Amino acid sequence: MKIVKNIAEYSDAMGLTMSLGMFDGVHKGHQEIIKKLKKSGEADHLEPALLTFWPHPRKVLQPETEIKLLNTLDEKLHLLESFGIQKVFLQEFNDDFRNLSGEEFVKQILLEKLHMKHIIIGYDHHFGKNKSGNFQLLEEMAADNGFVVEETQAVLVDELAVSSTKIRNALAEGNIQTANQFLGYHYPVSGKVVQGKQIGRTIGYPTANIDVDPIKLLPKNGAYIVDVLLNGQYYKGMLSVGTNPTVNGTKKTTEVHILDFNQDIYGEHITVYFRDYLHDEIKFESLEKLIERLDEDKQLTINFFK
Repeated sequence: MKIVKNIAEYSDAMGLTMSLGMFDGVHKGHQEIIKKLKKSGEADHLEPALLTFWPHPRKVLQPETEIKLLNTLDEKLHLLESFGIQKVFLQEFNDDFRNLSGEEFVKQILLEKLHMKHIIIGYDHHFGKNKSGNFQLLEEMAADNGFVVEETQAVLVDELAVSSTKIRNALAEGNIQTANQFLGYHYPVSGKVVQGKQIGRTIGYPTANIDVDPIKLLPKNGAYIVDVLLNGQYYKGMLSVGTNPTVNGTKKTTEVHILDFNQDIYGEHITVYFRDYLHDEIKFESLEKLIERLDEDKQLTINFFK
């Protein structure tokens, strides 16, 4: 996949069929747009492309507000490529860009720089300063500027419109299966394995402590069933997100116990895929009670994968 970071220097004259937005999560709604891009590209001999932003516009517009994302930048680009996008324009959301009106954005960026011939946008998408750009503006500009505009409707799962916000809310509630249904894949979290307090190994449940990118949204504190990808191989695991209150922990950690596994993996890159929710974070009255619950969780995990 080709990633263009400086649109000002882009000079490829090939016409594009494209969409634009954050595409956080690359969920089923985004996947529907990508399918349409590929279809229109094949029909009209255009190259499918996306224009997306980094950092998230809200980090620029509301810098005091903390925002967590469903994807890191690397995850998003990997997902876009896996669904068939071969060109991504990665636009920095800076002061110059944010002050373009919707019409200026279409003329100066999409038409003059990128040679857009076909644009597909979501049913509720807005762009440009003060959200002045939308499907109606594109329709008004299309005929005079020689491009085609297409609007996609909401993708429904269980009669609910899929959105990044709904996925964030599901994860915040520990509702993993709903989040995964909206995404169309199992929610991933990845990072390097770093050293923790090593308490797990003293009670028969050694864990890999994952150093997660601070921008990545973690599900609510609690215990989960996960798939674990390590060095190209999948394992079964049970994972904890939280502060380890039983041992008076204060720092939030993400730790996974890999079933039937006993290797030193410090420094290795690991990815976990959330499959189901086990229970809320619990402060046990003793390590013995913690071990009893871990035994139960292990059996539930084994049964889940059966």
